[in-house]
Amino acid sequence: MKTLIPVLGDQLSLSLSALHDQDRDACVVVMMEVAEETGYVRHHQQKIAYILSAMRHHAQALRAAGWTVDYQRLDDRDAADSFTGAVAAAIDRHAPDRIVVTEAGEWRVRAMLESWQTLFGLPVAIRADDRFVADHRDFEQWAEGRRELTMEYFYRDMRRRTGLLMDGDQPEGGRWNFDKENRKPAERDLLMPRPLSFAPDAITTEVLALVRRRFANHPGRLDGFDWAVTAADAERQADAFFAHALPRFGDYEDAMLTGERHLWHSILSPYINSGLLDPLALCRRAESEYRAGRAPLNSVEGYIRQIIGWREYMRGIYWREGPDYVNRNHLDHHRPLPGWYWTGETELHCLREAIGQTLDTAHAHHIQRLMVTGNFAALIGADPAAVHRWYLEVYVDAYEWVELPNTLGMSQFGDGGLVGSKPYVSSGAYIDRMSDYCRHCRYDVKQRIGPDACPFNALYWDFIARHADRLAGNRRMAMPYRTWAKQSPEAQDATRAQAAAFLDALDGGGGAAY
Repeated sequence: MKTLIPVLGDQLSLSLSALHDQDRDACVVVMMEVAEETGYVRHHQQKIAYILSAMRHHAQALRAAGWTVDYQRLDDRDAADSFTGAVAAAIDRHAPDRIVVTEAGEWRVRAMLESWQTLFGLPVAIRADDRFVADHRDFEQWAEGRRELTMEYFYRDMRRRTGLLMDGDQPEGGRWNFDKENRKPAERDLLMPRPLSFAPDAITTEVLALVRRRFANHPGRLDGFDWAVTAADAERQADAFFAHALPRFGDYEDAMLTGERHLWHSILSPYINSGLLDPLALCRRAESEYRAGRAPLNSVEGYIRQIIGWREYMRGIYWREGPDYVNRNHLDHHRPLPGWYWTGETELHCLREAIGQTLDTAHAHHIQRLMVTGNFAALIGADPAAVHRWYLEVYVDAYEWVELPNTLGMSQFGDGGLVGSKPYVSSGAYIDRMSDYCRHCRYDVKQRIGPDACPFNALYWDFIARHADRLAGNRRMAMPYRTWAKQSPEAQDATRAQAAAFLDALDGGGGAAY
């Protein structure tokens, strides 16, 4: 029996479930670079280059492991435009008796896979993706009957299931969560670790030329592309993180510094999400660093929580809520994003840093995303679906299943509190506390009113005022609403007038000056 095994661009693992227990001599692995996937949103040029190069290198790894690989390149003369078209062509070439595939990560692609049995008249086995700790049924069972879904409690169950950082049936150190220890601002450090940089090889150089030809109108820049594109190099990057950055990751995971793009972050999320690295194996390595006394508990717990907590929880929410989740807009926000989200040309230094870094590298760490670009988008009332599309476009690690709940749910509060119990918005004070950005900005973070006032300040209080009907009853918002109520009517009016003037300039195109 001949088996066709399609492998998608985020399934670059030699232990993929579709490959389990297969007779390699009776199988053909099909890998497909297709126009539909590179163009359904305007992906960052480095994101496209990373995925295509990693796919081409993975095809080599599969062949070296004894698999027959039928590989369609984007620039092949007869290249199909979609996964379905590419599989149809592969069926014509190989006449398989069945198709075996690992489940897709996104609703859009899942619908394609589910159509194949009827479309092709062949048995199609869609296997669960066992690269996650919790499968869809696990999350449904955990969520069933709960009045509220809270990531913290899901995370604790994941700790119990995996045994990570457990002391018997209790959490290591007597606490589940050390987040309060992980909010220190950073100072410049000549010994700050640097992630490894990987020079493009011949395959990557060829891909970069292809992307320059076909995707020059997409966001971002290709200059300086230095991502790992093989599992071996991704492991080397992981080695560097565990040896040099993990010990201080926890302390400074929320910190931001001008010109410092990575600080103590791992920069491993692209490799995890595309399949080059095993997320659970990384968690076990982090735990081993703690057990060996080489990394403190707050750093290791914080790192593990990002993977078996937030990452797994986002996947559960995405699949539980369904394809219409993208249309939710609890706060009724409809403003377009300013054009400078695609150029970085703004006088707001924090946004210039976060967006500029994003355009240069297709990466920014979670606080830059949540509390700078996401915070500003929420404060101005940007359409959450538009914000979602921007994040999906510009980040190398962005796949809809993980990016959409993080952006629309947590960052923009578009789901009304399903993912995050309150909007993640702040005035300029938070950014000033966690970074040195405000020291380099032409605006004064201490001022709320006037031509030199930090726009975040008036925008924050305007957000509080205009959403009182939806948010004043939220217990986690009680303090800002009490503070707002104590301000005089004259002060409130001046604040809202300042915000209105800023938004008017933004809408009229004058926002480019901001």
